[in-house]
Formats: sequence, structure tokens, C-alpha cells
Amino acid sequence: MREIVLTQTGQCGNQIGAKFWEVISDEHGIDPAGTYHGDSDLQLERINVYYNEASGGRYVARAVLVDLEPGTMDSVRSGPFGQIFRPDNFIFGETGVQLLSQGLDLLKP
Repeated sequence: MREIVLTQTGQCGNQIGAKFWEVISDEHGIDPAGTYHGDSDLQLERINVYYNEASGGRYVARAVLVDLEPGTMDSVRSGPFGQIFRPDNFIFGETGVQLLSQGLDLLKP
């Protein structure tokens, strides 16, 4: 089984990543709250490539969002699909070295 962890870095990376999750969620029948509302079994066939299934059948994006400024990530969090991200996968407001260390800790199995 393949699993992808999307790392969104900086303002541009987080803006592109937010749009990516809108498109991928639409393709897989995932609504902005992370609930599956699709109409085809094919949508669920490889859903675990991009999402983790949380409690209550909710799907959470497999992503780490990194930036030195919290503003971009606040806009992602309050955007249309902001609820599909785990709150502890937002890393911001630290020096570059600390960001790298925290990001690598999140990616460890």
C-alpha cells in the first residue's frame, strides 16, 4: 500500500496545498468536514493514500503544514477545507532549524 504525506511549506506551498486538498477531496467524495459523501466505491478504493481515517468515519488529510508566520496557516485552517487537517500538524512561529526538527518528528512512523 502506498501512502503520501504532503508537506506544505511557506506561504506559496500552503496556498497551493490548500487548493490541492480541495481538488483531491472533491475527487474522493470528501466534504469540508472530512466525511465521505461519494457515490462510487472507486472513490474509497485508494483513499488511504492521502487520508487517515479518524474516529466516526471522518477522514483527515495526511499533511504537515509549515511556515514561519502563522497568518497563512490561519487562513488555511479557516478556509473551506480547514477542518480536514489535524491541529498538531500545523508548525509555525519558530526558527528554521526548530521547524525542521518538529516536522521530522511528525513524519516519523
